[in-house]
Amino acid sequence: MSDDGLTLPVRTVFARACEPEDTPVPDTLRPAIAGELERAGREGDPPYGPSAAATWADAERARFTTLFATAELHDCADVLVRRAVLACAPLASTTGAWLQWMSEPGNAEDPVTLRALALFAADVGAGHPGASRGDAYLALMRYVRVAVHARPAARLAHDRRIADPSFHLPALALTMSRRPDTYRGEIIGLDLCLRTVGLPPPLAGVRARLRDAVDWAALDPGRARGPGRAQAVADARAVSAAFTAAAGPAGTAAVERGFAWAFAALRRWSEEVYQELDAARDPSFEMAELMRSRAREASAYHDRFVLRGRPLKQWLTEARTDPAPFLAALADSRLVRPGRSGASRLTGELVSESGRMFRVFPDADLDVISRWIDALPADPAERARLRPAAHQPRSIAFHPAPDTAGDADGAPAGLREAYTRLLRRAITPATRRYALRYVEEWLARSRHGMKPADRSLPAEPPADGLRPWLLDQHDLHNGEFRAGSDSPLPDRTELIDSTLQLAPLTLIDGAWLAGHTDYQLASAERGHFLFETYWDELGNGEPKLNHPLIYRAVLREMGIELPPTRSPEFAGWPAFRDRSFELPVYWLAVGRFPVTFEPEILGLNLAMELSGVGGSYRRARQALEQYGFSTAFVDVHNTIDNVATGHSAWAADAVEGYLAQQAPVARADAWDRVRAGYRSLNPPSGFWARNAARRARVEASAHV
Repeated sequence: MSDDGLTLPVRTVFARACEPEDTPVPDTLRPAIAGELERAGREGDPPYGPSAAATWADAERARFTTLFATAELHDCADVLVRRAVLACAPLASTTGAWLQWMSEPGNAEDPVTLRALALFAADVGAGHPGASRGDAYLALMRYVRVAVHARPAARLAHDRRIADPSFHLPALALTMSRRPDTYRGEIIGLDLCLRTVGLPPPLAGVRARLRDAVDWAALDPGRARGPGRAQAVADARAVSAAFTAAAGPAGTAAVERGFAWAFAALRRWSEEVYQELDAARDPSFEMAELMRSRAREASAYHDRFVLRGRPLKQWLTEARTDPAPFLAALADSRLVRPGRSGASRLTGELVSESGRMFRVFPDADLDVISRWIDALPADPAERARLRPAAHQPRSIAFHPAPDTAGDADGAPAGLREAYTRLLRRAITPATRRYALRYVEEWLARSRHGMKPADRSLPAEPPADGLRPWLLDQHDLHNGEFRAGSDSPLPDRTELIDSTLQLAPLTLIDGAWLAGHTDYQLASAERGHFLFETYWDELGNGEPKLNHPLIYRAVLREMGIELPPTRSPEFAGWPAFRDRSFELPVYWLAVGRFPVTFEPEILGLNLAMELSGVGGSYRRARQALEQYGFSTAFVDVHNTIDNVATGHSAWAADAVEGYLAQQAPVARADAWDRVRAGYRSLNPPSGFWARNAARRARVEASAHV
């Protein structure tokens, strides 16, 4: 977008939509998205449902396979492989990412959310680093050696070998993913379409040629991730059915709208790629592309060399729009021996170590030039009739509405309003600034007076790693539990009240990790630990294991039926005390900044997962058991958070992975930030600590 609000190039939309913390101006793009969805509805030639999509996909894959077979006969299949892999990169590198924000702290108990999160967890290979479908595609790009711009996915927008149309579908899908409140049904519909279609059709020819190169099942969004699992397309159908059953006719219409749009976009894109690959069988096509892309730079250096009586600079200037005349002149020049690239100065003497164009062209470009020369006919009359194959893909830009973005509501008026707003993924800029300030103030308190103590991380990273330290802390918790075993338990009224006051916190279990559902973070070396922890907190897609639902069941046993967590009535519940929202708002706020506050989140996560293991969970179990209440909530946490193989161990490993990637000179500061995050679970609240928070607020305001 030129940020003047006039146009927003599709590459910019894609790149912004890939960023975990940069919501890509979805409000200003709403008219463009609405227009896309409406156009798909008009263009859709019924039937356009799953059966039609599957039939089209099979036929389209067969068409590409035939094209590649023809290219094989003419010894140019490798060219098509490279171009097809690049053309599919924006979509295939982000397969499933459109589901990344479907879960949020406010809907963590919803059955549709849990089903969608299960589908997404399979896409990112939950529990394993570098195991997402996008990572599988990266392996293909590396195999074909076109991965120079492949990570992070946002960098694909800078790869000019990929035409604009290849960004269109993923850019809009990812943009919608950042507004699940608005496009929930459409996201479910487009997901169902893409999984029904399966392997992107242009890759069918690549698979036929490189059958054993990569995990092709991982590149098919409709296939299962691993043996014994349901096919992903079946899970997508189940998500769609559950959503439409709950949302009624409006939900059904939204799903159909999303499906129709994705199907129409796929068909247009596939046709663009087919035309490109068909044209690329002609060596002059790639040569023309190469000259067009390098002409501007080259024209600065060629004002003296004369070709057909004209300075080469003039030829190159014109080649930026139409390279055909220049290529015809070049083919007749002394630089080229038609049909003999090995004997041509352009691919020999000039680019040799002593040549004037040494290293001007990388090997891939030299291959293009050599292929073009070798295909040139020796007869000048025949050459005169040649013209590069024509295929100029569309240049795509969106026209956003003026940015009147929603500061109209202002910042939250207090903790309870902030809690309700921050439960949702989509927030206004004013609420985002509120969240950022809240985190900075909270961390300022956490850093105040931070000294080594039994209840904090040591001043320096332990030389033998955090695992031994974890065991020491577990022993400490166990000792405290044993020492206090004879202490009186709280009475029934106190137990019920404390359980109620913890509800705003416990019903958003894992909220500090919500940002790590972002596609690229969820499968990263450190992020996969955090995503799997979040995934566990929500029950791995199983309602019976969902921590918020388990906690609500305990509250019901106590005679408490709370409103839905995301409703204003929940935060306004009169029996809650205001201070019961202080830590929850911090969790919700810091979880929105998984990159900005990565070390603090890592420290907080370690503190949170370790906090009750071996001690307070066992004490809480005794109290619940004494009055006949279910102990399921504390039991499940005392097991899955264990210090050997559970969440506490994962948290420690994530911290160590983070520190290992820091430069030695930065490691001390990084550790201090982790320590502050660890302490932020229970920061000091005295006068001087509060004063540190006030100073942070003043400093933050000065920079706004």
